[in-house]
Amino acid sequence: MNALQPETMKTAKFNMIEQQIRPWEVLDPRVLGCLAELDREDFLPERFAGVAYADYPLPAGHGEVLLPPVLEGRLLQALDLQPADSVLEIGSGTGYLTACLARLAGQVVSVDAWPDITTAARERLQKLGIDNARFETIESLDGIRDRERYDAIAVAAGSLPTVPQNLLDALAIDGRLFAIVGHSPVMSAERITRIGHDEWQTEKLFETDIPPLRFGA
Repeated sequence: MNALQPETMKTAKFNMIEQQIRPWEVLDPRVLGCLAELDREDFLPERFAGVAYADYPLPAGHGEVLLPPVLEGRLLQALDLQPADSVLEIGSGTGYLTACLARLAGQVVSVDAWPDITTAARERLQKLGIDNARFETIESLDGIRDRERYDAIAVAAGSLPTVPQNLLDALAIDGRLFAIVGHSPVMSAERITRIGHDEWQTEKLFETDIPPLRFGA
C-alpha cells in the first residue's frame, strides 16, 4: 500500500472516472463500477502512486506500459465482457487491467515474455484475493497456438503494427479482440470480431498513439 492519504487517492479516482473516462463515452455501468472498486495505486511502485490516476501511460517494466485510464475504459467497454467469458490478455503489465478483466469475466489468462512481470502481477492479484486469473510466461506471440478459443482478447501493454493471424485464430466465434494498431504518430484502436470460421470484422474506434508492445524484445 502507498503512503498517500486515502482521501487524496479517493478524490483522484473520482476525478479519473468523472473527468477523464465518462467524457470519453465510457458509460457501461459494470466497467465504471469495476474501475471504482479497484485502487490503481495498489498496482504501481510507491514512487508512481501519486500519478496513479493521471491521464498518460505509466511504465510497467521492459518497455511495457500501463495504459492511460481512458484507454483502459474504452478497452473494457469495447470487449463487452460477460460473466462466463474467457479472456486472453497479451502483456500483463502491472496486473491492473488483468484485475479489471477478472472482475468482469469468468476466467483470464494473462501472458507476458518477462518472468518478473508475470510474478509481480500474480502476487498483486493474490493479495487482493482475485483467483480467476492465471499468468503465463511465453517467449513470443508465436507461442499462442493450439490453445482454447477465447471469448475476448485484450492486447493490453502496447501497440502492434498489425494483428497477427494466430491471435485472430484464437478467438471463438463471436469473440472480440481489442488492439491499438499502426505506427506512431497515428494509430487506431480496433475491435475485431470473429463472425465465422474464416471471417473477421474490424471496427476502428478512435485514433491514439502509445508505445509499441515489446513482447520478448
